[in-house]
Amino acid sequence: MIKRLVSISFVIAIILLGSCKKDKDNGPDEWAKGSDFEGAPRSAAASFIIDGKIYITGGFNGEKRLNDLWMYDPKLTNWFRIAGADFPGEGRNYAVGFSVAGKGYIGTGTDGTNSLKDFYEFTPETKTWKKIADFPGEVRYGAIAFSGNGKGFVGSGTSINGDLKDFYSYDPLLNSWTQVTSLPGSKRAYAFTFTIGEITYVGGGSNNGANLPDFWSYNTKNDTWSGLNDLLRDDKVESNKKYHYDLRRRSAATFTIGQKAYISGGTSSGVTGTTWAYDPKIDLWEQHKDFAGVAREAAIGFGVDGKGYVTTGKNGSHFDDLWIFTPNK
Repeated sequence: MIKRLVSISFVIAIILLGSCKKDKDNGPDEWAKGSDFEGAPRSAAASFIIDGKIYITGGFNGEKRLNDLWMYDPKLTNWFRIAGADFPGEGRNYAVGFSVAGKGYIGTGTDGTNSLKDFYEFTPETKTWKKIADFPGEVRYGAIAFSGNGKGFVGSGTSINGDLKDFYSYDPLLNSWTQVTSLPGSKRAYAFTFTIGEITYVGGGSNNGANLPDFWSYNTKNDTWSGLNDLLRDDKVESNKKYHYDLRRRSAATFTIGQKAYISGGTSSGVTGTTWAYDPKIDLWEQHKDFAGVAREAAIGFGVDGKGYVTTGKNGSHFDDLWIFTPNK
């Protein structure tokens, strides 16, 4: 009888311990639904951030390429269409955007028939666009863009001749482009990028039908690339099992919060909703809560004031919902 009571107590203790562990693993929700994007549902739109506000234009809604311009203010938690300030170029998707010195820039992409190389500058104070020097490289879509050291940078992507890995910098003061050092490793389209401090990071994307594992950092001041740990990691050390991952994907959304950056969604073997944080101090990734909306690719991601945001995208249909990410401490 005593042995039976001990056994029952032991089983109950295991169940309670397992329940506590499950609660700890689950933790608080990190994703919350925000105010829906007020424009038409779309995917592969382009964006830039100025003064903590996100501007979105272009994209594809399943029927046509768009050119309306929208702004989201996280402090007001609402969307505003910028009246009379539609993007002046052809409606397009898979274009790129960046911001420098309080102005936004949009260019490249595809109109559904042709790849494009025209570029435009947006001034928020006057709500006006101005055509600038065309992108000098091969016409392309599915490229990436970022800014640093007072310049914008555009590179990689795909064209009629295949995938690309060349990069160019744009100087707004001179209205001119200069070719810089190409991304090492594979050519790629639909890669992801984010910036932490003064260093930009580039990884993922696809080439020859395969999602790529390599991951790189770029210093915009001295035009140098450095290789980092691959996105595919299988650490055999038991204590490091939380660093087992396969983050190869294309068309993922990214955002930066403090000294970490996050990727969410994209396409791996299928469309995924997994979310991971990158810590540059240890050059490793750690998993966070899965995206709470429908898993998607070709969405817009941005980070402002300690929160991450993901909106639009596609997975069969096109989306217009907005989700807000607050990382657990």
